[in-house]
Amino acid sequence: MNATVDLRQMSLPEKLRLMEDLWSELSQNERDVPSPEWHGAVLAERERKLATGEDTLLDWEAAKHQLRAKLQ
Repeated sequence: MNATVDLRQMSLPEKLRLMEDLWSELSQNERDVPSPEWHGAVLAERERKLATGEDTLLDWEAAKHQLRAKLQ
């Protein structure tokens, strides 16, 4: 199937919906979208920092508060 879309003619909400639909279709089977090797290295480093106390976790509400404070 060939589908073409004129992105210039689409509104932002239409583009976002298209992206969501594409991702939903692509992510139906995890094995079809392999993670790059560097993802594993990033996760291992984050786990190491958590284990050694170099980093901590924030709950989502606290993270949103910090991000909003930085933007003001």
